[in-house]
This record gives sequence, C-alpha cells and structure tokens, in this order.
Amino acid sequence: MISASATLPDRAPFEPVRCYSCSSAAREAFLDAEDDLTGKPGLFHFVRCLECGLAYQHPRIDLEHIKAYYDDAYIAHRKREDFGLLTPVYRYIMDGLDRKKEKMVRPYLKPGTNEILDVGCGAGTFLKKMRGRHGARVSGVDFKDFSGAEGFEEIEFHCGVIYEQELGESRFDLVTMWHFLEHDYDPLLTLRTACSVMKDDAHLIIEVPRLDSMTFYLYRQRWPGLQAPQHTALYDKERFLRLLGRAGFECVDYKAYGAFPAYFYVFAGAAFKVLRGRGLNLKKWGYLYVLGQILLAPVLLFERHLNLAMQTAICRKR
Repeated sequence: MISASATLPDRAPFEPVRCYSCSSAAREAFLDAEDDLTGKPGLFHFVRCLECGLAYQHPRIDLEHIKAYYDDAYIAHRKREDFGLLTPVYRYIMDGLDRKKEKMVRPYLKPGTNEILDVGCGAGTFLKKMRGRHGARVSGVDFKDFSGAEGFEEIEFHCGVIYEQELGESRFDLVTMWHFLEHDYDPLLTLRTACSVMKDDAHLIIEVPRLDSMTFYLYRQRWPGLQAPQHTALYDKERFLRLLGRAGFECVDYKAYGAFPAYFYVFAGAAFKVLRGRGLNLKKWGYLYVLGQILLAPVLLFERHLNLAMQTAICRKR
C-alpha cells in the first residue's frame, strides 16, 4: 500500500482506488508529483497497474474535496481579462484553440443541424463557436456550475458528472471530450454513458495527454501532463485505445497530436523544473512563453509528426 503524505486545503481526505481500466488492485510505484501548475501543497503518488499497465494516481483526493483544485486559478476556468497586458495574446491563443477543435470535428458533422455534447465543457467557448458557426444544438457537462456564465443561455448545461445526468438515449451526433478523461473519477462508466447517448452513426472525439511522448521522457515528474492532483490517470497510446475498446468503441482515426498546443507542455515542463512546485504565474511568465514560441516556431511546424505531448482518438460505436 502506498501512503499519501501531503498538506492539503481543508485537510482533504485521500481514498484508495483500483485500476480504472481493469479494476485490479495490484500495482507498483511509478512516480511522485507536486501541483506544479498552481503551487498548492502536497505530494501525490502515481502507480502502474500490474495487470494492464495503466498508470494512475493512488490514493486520490475524494471527489468532493478535489473541487478546491479547480478554483479560478485553474487555466480552463480563468476569465479572459485576467492576464493584464497579455490579455489580447491570451484571447488569441484560446480562440485559436477553439478554432483547432472546430477544424478537427468539422469532417464528422452531418448536413443540417447537429446535436453536440461537450463533456467537461468548462467556460463553453467551444460550444459557443459550434453554435455560432454551424448552427448546432449544443449541450455541456461540467462539475463546476457555469449555468450563470455569459453565453450559457444558449447552451443546455448540466452540472455534475455525465453518468448522473438525464441526457436521453441515442440523442447526439457528436460527443467531445477535450482534456477531460484524464481528470475523470470513473472513465469507463463515463465512456459507456457517452456511448449510450450517441446515435448509431455518431462520433466521439477525445483528446488526452500522451504518456509515451517526447515531453514525458524529457520532464518525468515535472511533466505537465501529470497535473497532480487533478489528473487521475495517465494514458499511453496502447492503454488509451484499450480503454475505448472496453467501453464499446472502435477507433476510426488516431492522431499523435491534438488541438491543445504541445508547446505549452514544452514550455511549462521547463518552467516546472525551475520553479519546483511553487506554481506557474502565467502573468509573470507570459512574455517568456511568447518568446519561446517564436524561437521554436520552425520545430512546431512539424508538431503532428513529433509525438510531443498529445493524442486524439476519433471513435464510433462498435
């Protein structure tokens, strides 16, 4: 049994967990990580399943107390005016992220109006873009309540986890999960629920960090894809596709990249090595971020072929 040693907000309790993929309790130590992104205290343990090889966090903070790690400092929940002089750059980057998502899903849209569900929708910017550009009927699920946020009057919003929502059977033409599954406390149930709410000819598009990537081997315990304690599981290509298969999906396309910029992992990993758990102040480091992106631009042109950090699977019901 691997113990937890951490000083946590409100003394958040840990709980044991079995492998998310095969339910085995047999495991071995993998690595330890800190909350490098926000700098909140704690040392968090990742293990590897001895049965199927999945890497996951054990023990984990229970679902009620993990919410303390998704406050306004969490990047997906930040307001767009939070970055001072760099606010226009931040807006451009985030708008570019939604443009990339829209480009990735466009081949899987049907003629006419589509029903789209985004699981872990955050501030809803992707759904707003899909509604504005394609006239889609859009729904979102997130465990943080965004129902009163700007623009959510056009989104059918569900607060909580997907498997506790009344979404209807065989309803959606497209389901997306952008960097959600690595946060999930029951990914197999989530995927099976997504399968049940999809039409027979619908697609699931899901993006997660890739454990067997160049940036992980470069940064190890400071790899941004660990993002302890929010990330509950770490997926290499083999385990990612195996989990999707167990949930009832077949992969029709696999990409060794995603909409999320791999450069963020290149930059953040280097910053985490310097800061050593003190948190990444995006206002303070923003100028270096932009400078580094300019300097690495020739390399980033080949991002799709370098297996830097991300992976995306496009699936349909098996």
